[in-house]
Amino acid sequence: MTHGFDKDYWERHWHEAPTRPRVSGGSASSLPNPHLVREAGGLVPGTALDAGCGEGAEAIWLAARGWDVTAADISAEALARAAERAGGVPVRWVEADLSAWAPDVEYDLVTTHYAHPAMPQLEFYDRIAGWVALGGTLLVVGHLHTPDSPEHGHGHHPPAEASVTLADITARLDGARWEVVTAEEHVRTTGHATPLHDVVVRATRAVRV
Repeated sequence: MTHGFDKDYWERHWHEAPTRPRVSGGSASSLPNPHLVREAGGLVPGTALDAGCGEGAEAIWLAARGWDVTAADISAEALARAAERAGGVPVRWVEADLSAWAPDVEYDLVTTHYAHPAMPQLEFYDRIAGWVALGGTLLVVGHLHTPDSPEHGHGHHPPAEASVTLADITARLDGARWEVVTAEEHVRTTGHATPLHDVVVRATRAVRV
């Protein structure tokens, strides 16, 4: 089964997903992605874009640590949940189809966590990489494609078309324009029966080419 990952798909997904508590509640389901915490924790705060922010845990975490955050998602339902969870933490929430929308500024950090827009996955990563400012950081956390990656599903069973390999991503980052800082594969458990197979790439855009 091929997923369209269009607005209707994501509105259904978030409408059916259980509501999670506010980030300030501190439960495991409300915490930001651990790869973001590790990779961005030492960066100097600046402007940031969370591309495909979902319920907003990563955007809120960044904003609470001094980042000026814009968080974009195609789903109005997801953004409403994110704004509710944020409480008083300042985040700029933007409803946008990331396969068509483009910001009018570049960012010191552009990050994405398991986002799947209505376009090929690697082309999406190419697209958001173009939104990183000179000297800025691109952080991609995605579903790792493995030999047994399923042909259907989402969440903890990502469809094959929404998964990539580490080599897929790093091969698209021109060494004259990018310094790859992190390129890793991880397997982690989150309390679900199926472990998450993650691919994590952090790269810095060269100030000069």
